[in-house]
Amino acid sequence: VFAFKIAGAKAEKGGSLDEVAAVTQRALDNMRTIGVALSPCTVPRIGKPTFSIGEDEIEIGMGLHGERGISREKLQSADAVTTKMVNAILDELKPASGDTLAVMINGLGATPSEELYIAYRKVNEILAHSSLKIHRVYIGEFATSMEMSGFSITLFKVDDEMKMLLDEPVYTPFLKQF
Repeated sequence: VFAFKIAGAKAEKGGSLDEVAAVTQRALDNMRTIGVALSPCTVPRIGKPTFSIGEDEIEIGMGLHGERGISREKLQSADAVTTKMVNAILDELKPASGDTLAVMINGLGATPSEELYIAYRKVNEILAHSSLKIHRVYIGEFATSMEMSGFSITLFKVDDEMKMLLDEPVYTPFLKQF
């Protein structure tokens, strides 16, 4: 979602195709996402769940379409799961103290907004303790997987140009920002 937002804003500002491609690639190079599933989704045409998971299990690192994650674990608190997810992203993204990030907490289809805000509370706490600044926060359903229970976290390291492009207004079916 962040890559589409950056590309669209650069194009709207009159960027050439090469400029749009370059800024979008730079954005992609500076963001990471990880998800967690508590249940599968059922694609209507297939008519059965895309994977199976126990009622007392979670899959950390799963893909939006049910691709296998990095670990299957017993159900844990939202804070414990969110901490694992954020630490995995920070280990990969390697932001420096004082860097600024945009944060997206994306519901996968069957996760109540209240639970997404619980996850964000922990993300905010971890980033503050890491001396990382937050430029913008997006919480909601931006890319779902039918009725899958779970969420994803995306952290996007932003510089001045990325902040400016991210702040541009947008009005689409899945993202509205005025």
